[in-house]
Amino acid sequence: MTERAIRVGLQLQPQHADYPAIRDTVRRAEDLGANLVFNWDHFYPLNGDPDGKHFECWTMLGAWAELTSRLQFGALVTCNSYRNPDLLADMARTVDHMSGGRLIFGIGSGWFQKDYDEYGYEFGTAGRRLDDLADALPRIQARWRRLNPPPIRPIPVLIGGGGERKTLRLVAEHADIWHSFSDPDTLRHKGEVLARHCAAVGRDPDEIEKSVGVRGEPGELGPPLVAAGVSIFTVGVSGPDYRLDSLQRWIDWRNAR
Repeated sequence: MTERAIRVGLQLQPQHADYPAIRDTVRRAEDLGANLVFNWDHFYPLNGDPDGKHFECWTMLGAWAELTSRLQFGALVTCNSYRNPDLLADMARTVDHMSGGRLIFGIGSGWFQKDYDEYGYEFGTAGRRLDDLADALPRIQARWRRLNPPPIRPIPVLIGGGGERKTLRLVAEHADIWHSFSDPDTLRHKGEVLARHCAAVGRDPDEIEKSVGVRGEPGELGPPLVAAGVSIFTVGVSGPDYRLDSLQRWIDWRNAR
């Protein structure tokens, strides 16, 4: 198994807050020593007041490219359904240049029906959305090769989800990072499934970095997840307060290692 440096991220959920609070939280996370900051790609809050304050994902990422100087950042994750794949590739390339090559391109098939209904996208079925993602990923990567100028470096692709038949196959084919919310036992099982998909497409599974969303204490959760191959640990926070106590504890744990 490839040994990777432990990295700690923040998923800053862009809900129930004004933008100045979001901007300040990104700055605080970078100052604390976070390695990564993510938002998410929704149009409405996922919890709390369903019609509460909320901001759009990719407009925000462009601002973060200029706001930050060190950390990597991106969406956890972009919904493939909401944008033409070639346009999305161009957006990502542009933000990558704006940041000097620090974008992580997180993407998934989408699931939150209210977003689809309110903005006029066809929701369809989970299987159809995954098939659309499978069609989009080669288009995105092909567009990156054709753009002038091209991305600063090969943009890391993060795919979120744990579906064993389709999602993990896409991870094997396209991802540099696989993100899930798995516990250690589930992670080991799905890692075995991913390894089988990698064998089928002729890829070394150790090339794919494992990332998890964490809810709890690092001293308890961290060691078994590291033993299962995880190297990116991401804490989620919601507005309006964006408390970073948990992020600080995970950063302290990372530093103590």
